[in-house]
Amino acid sequence: MKITKLKLYTVVPRWQFLKIETDEGYWGWGEPVVEGRAGVVRAAVKELERYLIGKDPMDIEDIWQVLYRGAFYRGGPEVMSAIAGIDQALWDIKGKFFGTPIYNLLGGKCRDKLRVYCWIGGDRPGDVVEAARDKVNHGYSAIKMNASEEMHYIDSFQKVEAVIARVQALREEFGNTLDIGIDFHGRLHKSMAKVLAKELDQFHPMFLEEPVLTENLEALREIVRYTSAPIATGERAFSRWDFKRILEAGYVDIIQPDLSHAGGITECKKIASMAEAYDVAVAPHCPLGPVALSACVQLDMCTPNVFIQEQSLGIHYNDGADLLDYLKDPALFEYRDGYIQVPTKPGLSVEVDEIKLEEMDKIGHNWKNPVWRNFDGTVAEW
Repeated sequence: MKITKLKLYTVVPRWQFLKIETDEGYWGWGEPVVEGRAGVVRAAVKELERYLIGKDPMDIEDIWQVLYRGAFYRGGPEVMSAIAGIDQALWDIKGKFFGTPIYNLLGGKCRDKLRVYCWIGGDRPGDVVEAARDKVNHGYSAIKMNASEEMHYIDSFQKVEAVIARVQALREEFGNTLDIGIDFHGRLHKSMAKVLAKELDQFHPMFLEEPVLTENLEALREIVRYTSAPIATGERAFSRWDFKRILEAGYVDIIQPDLSHAGGITECKKIASMAEAYDVAVAPHCPLGPVALSACVQLDMCTPNVFIQEQSLGIHYNDGADLLDYLKDPALFEYRDGYIQVPTKPGLSVEVDEIKLEEMDKIGHNWKNPVWRNFDGTVAEW
């Protein structure tokens, strides 16, 4: 079998899909994108296409190694996201060829169902109780929210009080029946992250995500002194070598590799195994589309240290299309009491509506994240 063609579709809300075709009629889907830099990743996929045409799609490990190591300069979010989408599509082809879900090719399932969480509150969190009530009424038992708006290196305690008030309102409404993940989104610097971590500890969060940026990993040494909550990070780490540094630091309880950014299924399976050796849990990052989520679910099903999965249904980024809109069979992501059932169809188990993709690709998207500024005009982390 040989790879014959690659097709890319850039569609709203901020997604990009890849179809890899072969000379034996098999095809696979991937989702190579960096939110806000879809065009750069598209160019990276086209650059790698020259090597892929004519190759046997079954040789996934060798193809991955060449795409990563075959260039003198390597890594980074755009290149690793291009490799990730290609890798997902190759695994999809392989699963279809053997007539089985991908997790069966990676050791077989180790769970009967997979817990998921959903987002509430938006970029500038508000109305969290009402939003959480809606999710609970739909069967979810876990949510995630942004902790704060922008914060300066040293900022007003009034902003901290606003965060506390929102989380306290959730605890008063739902008690401990609702698990609450709190995402700092890398918006805080060490100074304010310590303050907020200490104040939030009384509410027993499910985890604190990205208290500081990944490049400021050493700051976690101080932050963990102020909280008993598990620390999560890793959505902006792109290879096992990035995660090696995170795991060796010893301050992180949960890693969050993104299967559309961190080299795909091949690389993230290795990253998860590394984490297991450090007694660290995995909660894959996935605020993206249905192919990215399908890749995550395949990995989750055969990875014992995964404990929960992010998914984007109804997320505040989804303007113009939502998770199910590009699927032929939306039933794949029917959440029952906050869980996904084990997928059974071959490959990624997802059937993409290519006609809809072709239609929406004509419109495309140019999504960019906002640029925020602090009260004094300096650029803030978003």
